[in-house]
Amino acid sequence: MNTKKNQRIFFLYWVLLAYIIAALVFWFITLNKQNREMSELKKESYAITSPKYQEKIAAIEDEKERKIKQYAGEGTTFLLVILAGAIFVYWAVRRQLKISQEQQNFMMAVTHELKTPIAIAKLNLETIQKRKLDEDQHQRLINNTLQETNRLNALCNNLLISSQIEAGGYRMEKQELDLSELLNSCVDDFTSRFPGRIFVNTSPGIIVKADPVLIQICINNLLDNALKYSPKETEVMAALSTSGGQAVLQVTDNGPGIDDKEKDKVFEKFYRLGNEATKRAKGTGLGLYLTRKILRRHRGSIRILNNPGGGSIFAVQLPAA
Repeated sequence: MNTKKNQRIFFLYWVLLAYIIAALVFWFITLNKQNREMSELKKESYAITSPKYQEKIAAIEDEKERKIKQYAGEGTTFLLVILAGAIFVYWAVRRQLKISQEQQNFMMAVTHELKTPIAIAKLNLETIQKRKLDEDQHQRLINNTLQETNRLNALCNNLLISSQIEAGGYRMEKQELDLSELLNSCVDDFTSRFPGRIFVNTSPGIIVKADPVLIQICINNLLDNALKYSPKETEVMAALSTSGGQAVLQVTDNGPGIDDKEKDKVFEKFYRLGNEATKRAKGTGLGLYLTRKILRRHRGSIRILNNPGGGSIFAVQLPAA
């Protein structure tokens, strides 16, 4: 439906632009015609025998040529202004429509992301309330509810931090941070939800000067992204080391990989690979966008490498303290 609406908008736009250009051309032709007729009338007003006839005719011709150049110059200027304005409006409308579509996709995705953990937590609590369960079942439901609550909390953090950074309202509190310890802590949290899937290889005592909350969000987003886009039976590796005064974190997955032409796009706000209606993995399109934004504020970087065994490697660099 939106596609048909957009097609109608652009069809009307091009029709209007063609009409304006046609009117400009018609104006130029009409003025030139009027200029020639006026010149001919002036020539006819002088008799051949009148004094300085040739000089007067030459002056009329000069005036006619001068007006032709004037009309051509004004017409060219108007045409360039119209085309420049048309191009600006065209790209502005396209950008606005794209943003509108992305926001619509985002609202659909975030609604699903919010409803799923809420529904699971509600079902677990209702089960605990209505049934007499043994201790193992009771603890399993409690743990599952906590995991879904953590997932909901992570999503809310992404939304909140993203909006604060966009508005310039978030004040970073940089401090010396043990990145090795933070990575192990994040991996432990994911291991409780995805046992046997995440493995870590880190050198101890790697220190960076950074905001702990923001860096934890980055690590969580990268681990969550790797798990979402990898088959359930595959492993995810998080490796941390130092190189040339930089702390280097690599999160490796065995998913479908990312095409070279998509590698920069995945860091755009709301962008997600593939068709929104057929996406298998859950997500809002904010995680990687927020990760790169946070890293840039820490004078760090992130890039995507191809995993030789299949999948992707998200390589992060941060200045070591």
